[in-house]
Amino acid sequence: MSPRGGAARPAAYGLALVTGALAAREAGVVPATIRKWVQLGHLSPADQRGRTHLYRLEDVFAAERTARGRRRSARD
Repeated sequence: MSPRGGAARPAAYGLALVTGALAAREAGVVPATIRKWVQLGHLSPADQRGRTHLYRLEDVFAAERTARGRRRSARD
């Protein structure tokens, strides 16, 4: 636990770079969804190693929240 009473997070939590496949697994979506979020401008790669795009988990989760909010709005 952190001093503020919340769950402890690794110091590099927001700085960790992951592949699209791992980003998809962490967000509970398929890799094609990560590519779609990039195409729609919800997510941008933080870096690239060869042909592999790398993403910050923090950015992936923010894109997920944005996408879920838009789906709810579309249903209303």
